[in-house]
Amino acid sequence: MHLLRPVPLALALAALLPLAACQPASAPEGAAATAATPVEDAVARPSRQYSIEEFVESVGVSGASFSPDESRILFSSNKAGVWNAYTMPVAGGDWTPVTDSTTRNSYAVAYFPNDERVLVTRDNDGDELDHLFVIEPDGTEKDLTPGANLKAAMVGFSQDGAHFYVVTNERDPRFFDLYRYAADGYARERVFTNDAGLQPEAVSPDGRWLALGKSNSTNDSDLFVVKLADGSQTRVSEHEGQAQFSAQAFSPDGEWLYYTANDAGEFSELRRVNLSSWEHEPVQRADWDIVAATLSHGGKYLAMVVNDDGSARVELFDTASGEQVALPKLPAGEIRGLRIADSEDRIAFYLNGDRQPSDLYVVDLDGGEPRQLTTSLNPAIEPADLVESSVVRFKSFDGMEIPNILWKPHQATAENKVPALVWVHGGPGGQTTRAHSATIQYLANHGYVVLGINNRGSSGYGKTFFAADDGKHGREPLWDTLEAKKYLQSLDYVDPDRIGIIGGSYGGYMVLSALAFKPGEFKVGVDIFGVSNWVRTLESIPPYWESFREALYQEIGNPETQRDFLVETSPLFHADKIDVPLMVLQGANDPRVIKPESDDIVAAVRKSGVPVEYVVFDDEGHGFSKKKNQIEGYGRILAFLDTYLKGDGVPASPATGTGESGGTGEDAPADDASAG
Repeated sequence: MHLLRPVPLALALAALLPLAACQPASAPEGAAATAATPVEDAVARPSRQYSIEEFVESVGVSGASFSPDESRILFSSNKAGVWNAYTMPVAGGDWTPVTDSTTRNSYAVAYFPNDERVLVTRDNDGDELDHLFVIEPDGTEKDLTPGANLKAAMVGFSQDGAHFYVVTNERDPRFFDLYRYAADGYARERVFTNDAGLQPEAVSPDGRWLALGKSNSTNDSDLFVVKLADGSQTRVSEHEGQAQFSAQAFSPDGEWLYYTANDAGEFSELRRVNLSSWEHEPVQRADWDIVAATLSHGGKYLAMVVNDDGSARVELFDTASGEQVALPKLPAGEIRGLRIADSEDRIAFYLNGDRQPSDLYVVDLDGGEPRQLTTSLNPAIEPADLVESSVVRFKSFDGMEIPNILWKPHQATAENKVPALVWVHGGPGGQTTRAHSATIQYLANHGYVVLGINNRGSSGYGKTFFAADDGKHGREPLWDTLEAKKYLQSLDYVDPDRIGIIGGSYGGYMVLSALAFKPGEFKVGVDIFGVSNWVRTLESIPPYWESFREALYQEIGNPETQRDFLVETSPLFHADKIDVPLMVLQGANDPRVIKPESDDIVAAVRKSGVPVEYVVFDDEGHGFSKKKNQIEGYGRILAFLDTYLKGDGVPASPATGTGESGGTGEDAPADDASAG
């Protein structure tokens, strides 16, 4: 998750989303190799240290939408250096570009249900003002959401494919209204005017119902259903105390709304409510949060994702019987991003693991063998040179147990102690999870232990843990990172005097806080577009975050009534205490953490004569997606760490590239589910 991320728009007909962002991956087009598996042999690992270019050479793939006849599949990839949309046969074969930019990202959304047209979305170099485009079979394209300074998102198609639904904030920049478009000709009408500032989450396939959410606080939200014919509204989240409710999917006949809620315990379970009687029924429970669920086009299958102790567990059920449907057993990772074809005869999914960047598969549900459509990992990289992560825990200063994901380099031993990094995710309520991470694998390959801390306030470990940082930023969550440092110092293969801190977005704020509020604890800090001044950040949030602005103020602080507190907890006003080398990376178009946040902290720390390296990317926003920038940014992070954490402060030869700008992953590795 990214800093202060708004509640995502749930797609009524969406398939399950993985816990992570899209991954880089490299493959000959249409390759059908077997999944990468660790090769354990007598070779000392790593057999060699790979360059950043070799890690970024892997080609990212994400998303999946079947064509109407299910002979082809639509997906996104960054093989051209930026993200574009492609199609390929479900049997494997050559990729056909749908978009072919070398400078601007486009992401595949879906095929039209009844023909070969394709929907894609794009913004302007990371400004997050997404528009929705249709691309005709002849390659011509049309912006379906024209206009300046608006943000649009696809919600879903009607059951018969004759209409589709889109939300935009064109009428009022604070609120998203719902529009129904005709698939034939694109005529549209506004079917819901969102004057109350709720967050649209799902539309029923029959077009009768709209589900909307309302964030009351970090750990409390409500769920409403509106009957679009007359605008009547029903609250379906009656509860006492703090609880989160989230719409997941309507049944194809429009009779039921499936939703998740944690009012009955620490974790979210899946339920459904009948839209005639308003009676509720349990559907599925797990020992962890059920974080996503969807129904197949005809309602035959229910698929869901469980956030299982930092791993994504996808489960598929027969809706009528409730019995679980076996998914393919595959090596080297977890199934993610499951998509069910409209025929309900086949599924597409990704396989992802520590040593396995996401690869796209298709399998028939009649028991056929999975077909691997991509081969992600750069063939120059030996999978056995990468490392497996592990879940570890330590007790913090007050006895609270803190879960973490640990990456240990092959070369780290008690005889060969290595430097280490505390990696802090974004959010604040993000989570570092087990997944392939190009950035962390790059650092581990070059001899750095990485501990991805899930400090108090992280999602995935129950609502009490999630709320434990409210109003405490710059204090208790930060103190958890100091305990993480102590934990690293207890490992016999870590050099106890060479421990740094790194993070992006809210994690970048934690980096700056550690250096400003606890000087002397960490040897270096790497801040990837982190908040330095909460007052300015909270006063400059995008207008379309209005639906949860008050909840955000309760989480962080209200700039109108708690200004002194926000100044006290903002590193910028204490920058004179930062006395160790600092690296800052920033996207010029970032709407969440604006560029002055980084400009000011860099200037303030430089006044003290402290070494500061500042990297700005003019064509990125809150997350750096372009390969040229990833090469420059990741390479410079390693060079900085080699100089000031591993080395003696004398710059070594650059790891790669030259110049003053480049790119890095988002607030977490470019290829992972970790932080954001």
